[in-house]
Amino acid sequence: MMEEGSGGGRSNYNRMNDAKNERRVGLIYDQRMCKHRTPYGDDHPEKPDRITVIWNKLELAGIPQRCVILNAKEAKDEYICAVHSKNHVNLIRNISSKEYSKRNRIASKLNSIYLNEGSSESAYLAAGSVIEVAEKVAKGELNSAFAIVRPPGHHAEYDEAMGFCLFNNIAIAASFLLDQRPELGINKILIVDWDVHHGNGTQKTFWSDPRVLFFSVHRHEFGRFYPANFDGFYTMVGEGPGAGYNINVPWENGRCGDADYLAVWDHVLVPVAKEFNPDIILVSAGFDAAFGDPLGGCRLTPHGYSVLLKKLMDFAQGRIVLALEGGYNLDSLANSALACMEVLLEDKPISELSEAYPFESTWRVIQAVRQMLSAYWPTLADKLPTKLTDQKAPPHILLSSSESDDEDDDASKIISKDLVQAVEDVVEPILNLKIEDYHGNEVKNEVNSALWRSKLSKTDIWYAGFGSNMWKSRFLCYIEGGQVIGMKKLCSGSVDRNPPKETRWKTFPHRLFFGRDFTQTWGPGGVAFLDPRSNSEDKAYMLEQFNDVLLQENVPDHDMNSPLFDLNALDSILNEGSIPVEAVKRGVPSLRWKALSRERFLYVLLAKIMLTP
Repeated sequence: MMEEGSGGGRSNYNRMNDAKNERRVGLIYDQRMCKHRTPYGDDHPEKPDRITVIWNKLELAGIPQRCVILNAKEAKDEYICAVHSKNHVNLIRNISSKEYSKRNRIASKLNSIYLNEGSSESAYLAAGSVIEVAEKVAKGELNSAFAIVRPPGHHAEYDEAMGFCLFNNIAIAASFLLDQRPELGINKILIVDWDVHHGNGTQKTFWSDPRVLFFSVHRHEFGRFYPANFDGFYTMVGEGPGAGYNINVPWENGRCGDADYLAVWDHVLVPVAKEFNPDIILVSAGFDAAFGDPLGGCRLTPHGYSVLLKKLMDFAQGRIVLALEGGYNLDSLANSALACMEVLLEDKPISELSEAYPFESTWRVIQAVRQMLSAYWPTLADKLPTKLTDQKAPPHILLSSSESDDEDDDASKIISKDLVQAVEDVVEPILNLKIEDYHGNEVKNEVNSALWRSKLSKTDIWYAGFGSNMWKSRFLCYIEGGQVIGMKKLCSGSVDRNPPKETRWKTFPHRLFFGRDFTQTWGPGGVAFLDPRSNSEDKAYMLEQFNDVLLQENVPDHDMNSPLFDLNALDSILNEGSIPVEAVKRGVPSLRWKALSRERFLYVLLAKIMLTP
């Protein structure tokens, strides 16, 4: 096949295809989309390396030589405005030309978004590239295509950028095919979103549109996984003429792998796709459900992705467009993308997955989804046989971060299903707990400031910044003092101003966080204390600095003579699994604490303070 163009200074691949029956597969990659990066130079999961490693992996495998290489093009405003408001389009178009301080003030008000001088161009190229490949596949010039784009898009809503997403690339392309190119005969589109996070923006775009069947399988955990709401629950099926055309498969837990996803394909997606009979399939191809992803905590393998994609190729004459969404482990991201490209090129037969069983929770979710949608899709009306649903993985949940998924499972980290339920029974009511207007006559464990600081400065802690505190420079204001962009007032800083010895991005499935989701200093966001029982390797203790951070966040006109939490409070958490009221009363009427179960946030920035030698 012959290359049609190349962007970003890549070398040409001009090779004629002698095999007439080989599929024509399109590929877009442009280094200009690497210009979107953090303004402070901080490390961040959604970084330029994500698309670079995919391209390099494909080059090493000789994939581009066998593809039609397309030029990235910026999307026209009129196409973007079919999905987003005019105000939102104007904001993204002009954001990179704004003054540095104004641009960062805007970003600080958004949910999990950064902006820089390259953001506008990257966003327009990402949206335009997905339109480009979708149109060529719809025309029949290509059999299928992969748009290696960033920033991702499926979280972006009508009037709001969020979750790393500026424009909703996949929704813009779908709208373009349906409304701007009716002559192509694309009347029904299946959008499959296998990103580990729910595609809230795409769902809302086509909520009442029966021309689009939107299918999303994602970690949900009853609204505690990002985007942390109930939009992704299985009861959300669309409305009006679109009722039944919105399908959510919400995982109740992390660590779902190939067997879980295959079960959903076989017993939900494939039967419905047969009835719907789409003209084209658009895939929100996030690879953050892959094994080892630091944000996803699931266990899909490259082979698993290839099997899922191969099953989709049985529909719409194999007319499939993949648009990159998430994926933050660079190795698993590149390997999974390569596996998908090999499927599109029909490199080799795809063997079925090795014998493994889904979690019991997976069968429970599948049954609930089928029952909910059976009124719209008769093929889902039959109850799955017990002989099938009895084939399930052992009822254990492993307490480990997704970063350690490549390590051998430690039996000491396995807890029984009953214990998990017991913990959840305690956590659920705590989620709605508000401690407010508490009037106590005695403050226990108050000690001389020098004494408690002496005790607590000798210990280590992992603590997390989330929401608006995702920037290291902002978070460190609590330690060093001062004021940065997005900060509403000057921070006094901690008494001990030593910087963290280590910071990193990490997620913690099945852990408890204790913290606030709003502060006077930053607005949305805060700091949180990690449950020290979860992993002995991440042993967490109360720390002098941590108390200073909490005081600055939560206590107006704070003094630093006594801690919010002391070692007795820590012992209470360790022994009783709860925070004593005395730990937060201190006569602070506006203090609200929540116990946040499992992985409430898309990501957290961890700071490990190690003051002991």
